[in-house]
Amino acid sequence: MEEAKSTESLSIAVIPPQPLLGEEVPTDPVEPVSENAQVLISAFEEHEKEAHGEKKIRVNRVVAEVATWYERIRNAMDYRADEVILRAAIERILKRRVLLLKKTGRSIAEPLLRELIWARYFPDGAIPEAILSRVARSIDLYLALRKKLLEEKAMKEGEIDDWIFDLMSSDLEHILNSNKEDIIRNYMFQVLRECVVIPDDTEETRDAQVFIAVCKSFAKDDVPFIRYHLFKQYFIDLNEDNIEEVAGSFTTYVKETKRELNYKLKDRIFSYVRNQTPPFFILRDLLFLYKGDMEKLAHDKEACKKAVFQACESRYKAIARKVQRAIIRSVIFILLTKTLFALSIEGTYETLFYGKILWSSMLINIGIPPILMIIVGLFIRTPSRDNSERIFERIDSILFDEKPKMGEPLTVRVSPEKTKPFLEFLFRFLWVIAFAVSFGLLYSVLSNLHFNIVNKGVFMFFFTIVSFLSYRIGQTAGEYSFQPRQGLMTPIVDFLFMPIIRVGRNLTEGIAQMNMLIFVLDFIIETPFKGAFAFFEQWFIFLHTKREELG
Repeated sequence: MEEAKSTESLSIAVIPPQPLLGEEVPTDPVEPVSENAQVLISAFEEHEKEAHGEKKIRVNRVVAEVATWYERIRNAMDYRADEVILRAAIERILKRRVLLLKKTGRSIAEPLLRELIWARYFPDGAIPEAILSRVARSIDLYLALRKKLLEEKAMKEGEIDDWIFDLMSSDLEHILNSNKEDIIRNYMFQVLRECVVIPDDTEETRDAQVFIAVCKSFAKDDVPFIRYHLFKQYFIDLNEDNIEEVAGSFTTYVKETKRELNYKLKDRIFSYVRNQTPPFFILRDLLFLYKGDMEKLAHDKEACKKAVFQACESRYKAIARKVQRAIIRSVIFILLTKTLFALSIEGTYETLFYGKILWSSMLINIGIPPILMIIVGLFIRTPSRDNSERIFERIDSILFDEKPKMGEPLTVRVSPEKTKPFLEFLFRFLWVIAFAVSFGLLYSVLSNLHFNIVNKGVFMFFFTIVSFLSYRIGQTAGEYSFQPRQGLMTPIVDFLFMPIIRVGRNLTEGIAQMNMLIFVLDFIIETPFKGAFAFFEQWFIFLHTKREELG
């Protein structure tokens, strides 16, 4: 990869690798597979060296079983995508051990890994003890950067902690869960960066936006991961020699990262990139499944097509399990959150004004959103064979064409054309009307059901959240599908439900940040709970030692 921008630059530019993996690849004019595809395939054919006889970290099975159930309950209360749960768990453990227990890298590393193995984020005996030094070094580096930023008062302490723990947890997840998906992400970025055109902005901004969209659509990265990827682009690396330099430019990096994450056209670019993602998901599966034989497979069109269809079918079946898991987690999230709201808000209001709790309306209010979520799940369908055919055609182009055919390019402008201000005003006015119609109809239905004002408010609050979670589950189910053609009713459905879904997204994100149950679990219950785990694990080891002494 070319050298990233210096820390004196005022913008973050995602620079594509030249060549893809930083290697010289000889050009073979008769080789049908494209040069970049050759590099991609070669990278997956490299065998990782496994150290034999290396000591691994092992935990007690009884402790792990209890910790696993605790982790499942904890994650059900904090609605996140499966792909970022590990990073979030690392961040949670780091905050508890750094902010509450005031630990350092050396004293955090082993307990951190043991907690992750307890919760079965990693199999017992899968992590070598040798990695402890890398984990400890990473923690100490980011804590040193945190200390420097606090000394310089570069930002408020809360904001510094927010960014540092995002970066630290992402770096540790990368160390512990390092794989070759980054190679496909970079390859996908190179393919798609030329498919997006922003005539009135710079190529650097275009590249950054495509890179962020690829991270979100392919890797399912959340904001902390994206902050980390841009940090690596901006500073290349964090080490003992450049902490002063990084601290001096950190506020500039934060400013530019916020600008990129709040870019005006980010949603349109992400939507376009997400629709191009299915072939890369299946290509990833083929690269893992046919490691060592991928190039041979690519040359045999019939065999390659059969392999693509098999990989698609396997993924389509997995969608049902993933959707089911997402629905269960969403229902638990809604029930726990809504029960708390209902008892604290509706219960208090009804006790004050009616002298008692109206259990019938409260139970309806609590029960309807989860039931709606389950009903929505029943209507989700897997992709068709035609979808698999389109995926094969795209993969064929990705492997053999120097400039893969990815459909129509996307051209967007930061500033609207001169002929559009009136239309822009009209669309915004219609958007306001859509809000009024959507929530007006919902309010009218609730009035006919004789809901009081508080019942209505709580119901609409959670109906918007359910709508957003249902939409997100639908997106999960469609991650291997190309964007379906719109039906005759699509504009009407969008007009009525898009305002509700948008409000639900904002409320869901707000609840995630202010969830008191999560705060209590993380900072009051979890510390003694995990301390008890550690005690019992040591006790079991002691008992095992005594048993061995008996011969």
